[in-house]
Amino acid sequence: MTRTIGRLALLSALLAAPAFAAQDDLRPNTAINGPALTFDWPALQVGVGTYEEGPTGLTIFRFPEGAAGVVDVRGGAPGSVNTDLLRVGSEDKFIDAIVFTGGGLYGMEAIAAVATGLKDNGEESGLWNETAIVPGAEIYDFQGHRLNEIYPDKRLARAALEELRPGVFPLGAQGAGRMAMQGGFFGCGAHSGQGGAFRQIGEVKIAVFTVVNAVGSVTDRDGRLVRCHQEPGARAGKTADMLARVPLNTANTSLKPVAGAPVPSRRNTTLSLIVTNRKLGAAALQRLAIQVHTSVARAVQPFSAFDDGDILFALSTQEVDAPDVRLDDLNTIAGEMMWDAVLASVPEE
Repeated sequence: MTRTIGRLALLSALLAAPAFAAQDDLRPNTAINGPALTFDWPALQVGVGTYEEGPTGLTIFRFPEGAAGVVDVRGGAPGSVNTDLLRVGSEDKFIDAIVFTGGGLYGMEAIAAVATGLKDNGEESGLWNETAIVPGAEIYDFQGHRLNEIYPDKRLARAALEELRPGVFPLGAQGAGRMAMQGGFFGCGAHSGQGGAFRQIGEVKIAVFTVVNAVGSVTDRDGRLVRCHQEPGARAGKTADMLARVPLNTANTSLKPVAGAPVPSRRNTTLSLIVTNRKLGAAALQRLAIQVHTSVARAVQPFSAFDDGDILFALSTQEVDAPDVRLDDLNTIAGEMMWDAVLASVPEE
């Protein structure tokens, strides 16, 4: 009888509990808890925030003097904020920040919170020419990544905004890449994260950043999978050999939309950002975005699949003319740097 009463009391308690967990008691962590890329560029500040209880997080790229920018969206399941604004084309330095976040569509609260945070702290206002412009994008890091539904929210975004650092970008399983994964196409189930690279040519500075949460696998310059847990050890041979055996060795049973087939997971996205200080018009920025985004397909294979939501932002702080650095050279160098950034996203195990 006592055992029955105890079970009824437990059942009553469970039924009385809310269907969701409040996040008010979560502690924002804005520290750098691993390796980091460092560079000298006051025009670019970076902030990260995580809820380790998730774990999940976000990454803020802040441009104190503004930046001009465009966007290139690929894949079948993008989740973004203010990307249509970047399709208009402008050389004006109107972008105040870019935000990458976990939490799927719920993480978009954090993107909006960075904009309102800039207004509330007095850096921007409600005037038409002083409204905070903060585009951003999200990755899905719930089911298959972790065991709860905690998401980056307003509190976490505000905490990260207050801890911006010039010239420091955390690598691996930090910020928006805290619980990112890659290689699901081959059933690898390997962790990834966020990566970055920086290079300076004379006065011209180039920085690239990425959060790899891809259905494809990170591939090194020798054509091998960087990490795959489908087979023993850290490597699983050449990506091309595995692709040649598709669909025999693929874990993805819905390669294309077919009547009666399972709905694709929509759990995968690679978010990327390239920033330069070379003055570029809207057309040149768009070509930069397209070429560098295309280059990602070498480092992540397959890329821009049906259930990927790949997005790349290309920005210029418009600080130097540098006509001696040809646009073709700039774009090609940035494309190679993006491969470096993808490789840097994979954390040590």
